[in-house]
Amino acid sequence: MARRNDASESSDATSSLETDPIRTDGGGHGVSSDGATTGHDPDGPVGPDSPHEPDIDHDEHEHRSRWPLVAAAGAGGLYGGAAIAVLGNGTGLIPPLVGVALAVVGAIVLLAGIAGWIDEVFLAPARAGAGGTSSRESYVWTTLLFLTTDVSTFGALFIYYFFVRIGTWPPTELPPLLGSLVIVNTAILIASSVTFHYAHEALEDGNRRRFLGLLGTTLALGVVFLGGQAYEYYEFIVHEGFSLASGVFGTAFYGLTGLHGFHVALGVGGIAVLFWRALRGDYGPERDTSVATVSLYWHFVDFVWVFLVLVLYVGATI
Repeated sequence: MARRNDASESSDATSSLETDPIRTDGGGHGVSSDGATTGHDPDGPVGPDSPHEPDIDHDEHEHRSRWPLVAAAGAGGLYGGAAIAVLGNGTGLIPPLVGVALAVVGAIVLLAGIAGWIDEVFLAPARAGAGGTSSRESYVWTTLLFLTTDVSTFGALFIYYFFVRIGTWPPTELPPLLGSLVIVNTAILIASSVTFHYAHEALEDGNRRRFLGLLGTTLALGVVFLGGQAYEYYEFIVHEGFSLASGVFGTAFYGLTGLHGFHVALGVGGIAVLFWRALRGDYGPERDTSVATVSLYWHFVDFVWVFLVLVLYVGATI
């Protein structure tokens, strides 16, 4: 009789487990359907910086975001507006102010899209103490795909510059480009890539203090580089009279360096978010997805700058 009661209780417990499934609350605890916390979940929290990959159906939890589309629309408006402004200024067919207005609106939409994406992917999970369900490989490969497409953006301006070189060279408005400032700025940006690389290595080795120090150094070097580029623009525009309106070479120069400066500014923003989250203790040897993706972006930006210096600064003197 006792055995029959034990079997009955076991059957009831099994039935309860089947009808009252336990799910993960994102903080490493099981939660039953009535909202009660059942204890620690061995899988722990999930997300892009989580040490565990959840055993779930990714099709049902596929990450969808509207922010990349918003950013793409803004970029289209920015580039299209700039083209209309240049065309209108050169031909008079379209009022240049129309292009300027479109470019300004496009820039605002682009920045809003980027800010929304950063908040959705990096900031919101940090505030919630958990992340999404995408794997590390997914984020890394998506970043590589973005950088591959970004090559075409820089490529279009480089092709424009090469067409400028085919014409009469050198142009009369060519200022002294290759000076100590650009050399120092280049050294600063290369050094920032080195510090970022070793910061990531320190994180993988579990050395948090070294990771924070090198990541903070990378952030500082990025800010100094932007300050150096702003000072270079000031020198060219105020003292040399060399501006965006200084012929086709001026358009190519400021188009390429300005686009690169915009990418550096985005990278500095990304590193600042990493540093903030690192201070909160969000990263570890097995929680480095955000660090890996921003690191790829930063190394790409540095590589483009070295190529840009060789082609634009050094090449212009040849």
